[in-house]
Amino acid sequence: MELWLILLLLSVLLVAAIIALIFYVFHLKRILSELSFRKSSQSVKYGKMTEQWLPFTKDFPFRSEDFRFLGNPIDGIVFEDDEIVFCEFKTSKSQLSEKQKKIRELVKKKKVDWFEYRI
Repeated sequence: MELWLILLLLSVLLVAAIIALIFYVFHLKRILSELSFRKSSQSVKYGKMTEQWLPFTKDFPFRSEDFRFLGNPIDGIVFEDDEIVFCEFKTSKSQLSEKQKKIRELVKKKKVDWFEYRI
């Protein structure tokens, strides 16, 4: 067999191998993306489940009977005799959302009001 034919055959095999590797890399990226989404989703579910029972733990600094769960945009409110406390539970490295940060700032600036609606 001539040298140019061998080189052509090797070139075709090399191109085919490169194409196969590219498809495999894209396949792995898709799998990684799906796993990342599942992990993120699982973290959200874990956080939502955790915030439901945190007021009943011994480390919660308020009486669990005084806690009222809201869920969104903040987890809940503690109604004590001398103060009202907005509560947000975070797990691991989770951060406050922009809306939660805004609520925190409004509370700290005492921009809280009372509204009574009668029908």
